[in-house]
Amino acid sequence: MDSIHLNQIFHHSTATHRYQIRWTSLGDDALPPLIFVHGTPWSSRVWDTYARSFARYFHVYLFDNPGFGESPLGQPLQGKENIITKELALDADLAQQSEVFAALYHYWAQDWKHPKAHVIAHDHGGLMTLRAHILHGCQYASLCLINVVALGPFGQSLFRLVAGNEEVFNALTGPVFEGVVESYIRDAAYSELGKETMEMLKRPWISSEEGRKGFVRQMVQANSRHTDEVEGKYPEVGKKMPVRIIWGKEDKWIPVETADRLKEKLGARDVVVIEEAGHLVIDKDNAEKPISSGFFRLEKDAPLVHTYMCDEMKIITEGEFQISDETGQTVIQRARKA
Repeated sequence: MDSIHLNQIFHHSTATHRYQIRWTSLGDDALPPLIFVHGTPWSSRVWDTYARSFARYFHVYLFDNPGFGESPLGQPLQGKENIITKELALDADLAQQSEVFAALYHYWAQDWKHPKAHVIAHDHGGLMTLRAHILHGCQYASLCLINVVALGPFGQSLFRLVAGNEEVFNALTGPVFEGVVESYIRDAAYSELGKETMEMLKRPWISSEEGRKGFVRQMVQANSRHTDEVEGKYPEVGKKMPVRIIWGKEDKWIPVETADRLKEKLGARDVVVIEEAGHLVIDKDNAEKPISSGFFRLEKDAPLVHTYMCDEMKIITEGEFQISDETGQTVIQRARKA
């Protein structure tokens, strides 16, 4: 199946940089908005399968963060070059990326038929969406965080190695550099990735000098990342919206114990731990251990009947549901008011 083309461009300038963000949307624009936010070193391509499925029930938005996928890295504004420090250019706290996402969110919101969007974020997309909410006023209908970067301390041995030898890694080319990228991506998945998926994930980083330098830059950024500005304000998040945390149990990058820590910090409703899944829990190639998720819009008095061959759980985001099973047990679940 062909990838989803990001056929729109959003232009935005911060105090120091200008950005061109590639994005697109799928589905009926009268439906509730749903935004997918990717992390590093990925792009919106990781959400393609989910976006097509959810577009039956939502107006789905996809975009590539600055310096990822089809969106170029932000360019310094003329006359501002002398005030852009190395720390600002590195954007370790994701302040720049979060500000751009918040501006994009508010731009999209102008055309919505609903007051808030549902948001699903992976990896550093979690910190971006939390910063956008806490610092830039983005209000969400719900927030789903999947194996996210949001709590310190940070850093892996590879991040430290690259940060301490940046010039050496920038000098790598050809099969040697490709091997580094492949190993890094493979480490994120619990099971072997398919050839097509691996090619899709690594191609942006190995096909050009700009891509190679971008990959090294992301490793250095990850080694320096911090959440000081927002982490103290996390307890307010769960009071304003339903929050769900999903984690691959075999995540080698961010231990699964982080999920419970984050739940307590945010006041999240629950934690869902996925067995036999790694950091790239959204990988669609693992046919032996499929992960299914969905949003359902139920009209009054119309039954929604499913037979589940696995454990399941529900979060009610709007209205109330009467849920019953084959034993005759019935419960009424209501959405939490923000």
